[in-house]
Formats: sequence, C-alpha cells, structure tokens
Amino acid sequence: MKKTIIVILALTSAMFLKACGGEATETVETPYSYDQEAFDREHNARTSLDYDGTYKGVLPCADCEGIETTITIDREGNFVKTWVYLGKDNDTVHTVEGNFTWNDAGSTITLVGVEEPNQFFVGENVLFHLDMDGNRVQGELADLYQLHNQ
Repeated sequence: MKKTIIVILALTSAMFLKACGGEATETVETPYSYDQEAFDREHNARTSLDYDGTYKGVLPCADCEGIETTITIDREGNFVKTWVYLGKDNDTVHTVEGNFTWNDAGSTITLVGVEEPNQFFVGENVLFHLDMDGNRVQGELADLYQLHNQ
C-alpha cells in the first residue's frame, strides 16, 4: 500500500513538473486588432502635436550675422514668414504669406511659394529647418537650424 502511494505521488509529481515546464501552445486572442503600421501612419506630427503657433529663431547666413526668422502656422495650412538679414546696411523686414503642405509621413511641412530650402521638420514646440534635400542638418551647426515656438 505504501509503495502504491509512493508510485502515485511520483507519477503525479512528474506530470505536474512536465506541465509546468512545457511551452505554452495556446494563443491568447485580444478583443481588438492592432496594426503597428497603421498606428505609425496615424500618429505623426500632423495628428499628434499642437504644432500651430509662432516659431522664432536666428538661422545661419553665409554673408551676414544671421537671418532673424519668424514663422506662424495654423491648422488650416496657412503660414506667415518674416525674416531680416542681420548686419546688413538695411534692416528690411521681408514677409511672405501662403499655404503649407505636409509630406506623406505627416512630419515635414513645405512652405509653398517660398524660395528653397523651404521645408521644416515639425517637432514638439520646434521647427527644424531642413537642407536643400529635405534632410535635418547634422554636425556642430545643427542646433542653429531650429525655430522655437513662442
């Protein structure tokens, strides 16, 4: 009788250990479907940030002290850009108004009707002025190509 109990306990323990140590074969279904690619497409600067506002900064200039730049953008796709070439004989304020468009990814705006480079990557409270190829400026001068929301 003792041997029978010991054998039963040994078999039960072995089955218990096997069940705990095995890999799960069940798939748990979620009550909703999740598409990472669709999520990434829908959550971008255009849809997720409060990007409208007035951005200011001094951009680098090849033949002056800098370009004091202000850009105001709104949710309807309108912009007003003003700039002054610092250190020039005349401190003429230049102004252009128009519309901007978003790239397909919803992260970059292009100021329509403005001389190139006219693209800006939209970040949290900052516009990054992009180079002629639409890329972020790299290197030690990169921080100078930012306009901050006021």
